[in-house]
Amino acid sequence: MHLGIDAETLQIRAIEVTDNRQGDAQMLPSLLTQIPADEPIACVSGDGAFDTKACHEAIAARGAIGCIPTRKNAKPWKGNSLGVLARNEILRATKRLGRAIWKRWSGYHRRSLVETKMHCFKRLGERVRARRFDGQVAELQVRAAILNRFSMLDRPCTVAVA
Repeated sequence: MHLGIDAETLQIRAIEVTDNRQGDAQMLPSLLTQIPADEPIACVSGDGAFDTKACHEAIAARGAIGCIPTRKNAKPWKGNSLGVLARNEILRATKRLGRAIWKRWSGYHRRSLVETKMHCFKRLGERVRARRFDGQVAELQVRAAILNRFSMLDRPCTVAVA
């Protein structure tokens, strides 16, 4: 299961269900197409597994900024496409600032909110009850709708005291 979650509202905006052979990076372009083209996407975050040309091109095609750390042994990519240029800029910034500062500066750590939402999704049911694949897809879509309803109620606000 692959989810596209809005980090601001914590709403599940896109969902893809695949077999175990499909990686997250392969599904990113498909997840982005599920979000209507007239809705702007400011930033797309992901871990280092998303540092692929297909992901960076899909993000650039939507006019969004990629917040994906480059791999530790990353080299600049050749080419002039928007995705390649954006990725090479991330690489330059990471080398100039260092990984830790780049992550703080770019807002990469907001990903933890999304990871928490993914954990909540999994807590709704550790196993899928349906046996057929299309039934499993429907079941997971219902879970996403339930979780979105919970998110609409409100988010907790933590305040430091003394």
